[in-house]
Amino acid sequence: MNEEQARDLGRRAVACKGFRPMPGMKDFDGRTWTPDLLWRWTPKVDLPDLRDPATLGCMLALVREAWGDPTISAQFSDSCGWWEIIGNGLVVDVGTDKTEAEALVAALEASP
Repeated sequence: MNEEQARDLGRRAVACKGFRPMPGMKDFDGRTWTPDLLWRWTPKVDLPDLRDPATLGCMLALVREAWGDPTISAQFSDSCGWWEIIGNGLVVDVGTDKTEAEALVAALEASP
């Protein structure tokens, strides 16, 4: 995923009702969000860089919270060739050639 695609995905993420910035997330300036930076966070300026592994972990936590299911995980399906978000009775498919980050954002967008 190139930077422009990652920024677009970050914009989708912050538009979700279940999104909130979390300590440990990184932005596109390479800053790790810490409690002292979060008080001035703004979705119009600060976007999470979903290419960062720690930020992906935070997104997984947000998806679990939004769906109320601590068993949710992101899994690559070899048989289908794409990422799925799977939990108790939940499967969110985002289609062929998608990334884990896109699957997590799609799950957050689809959350109740």
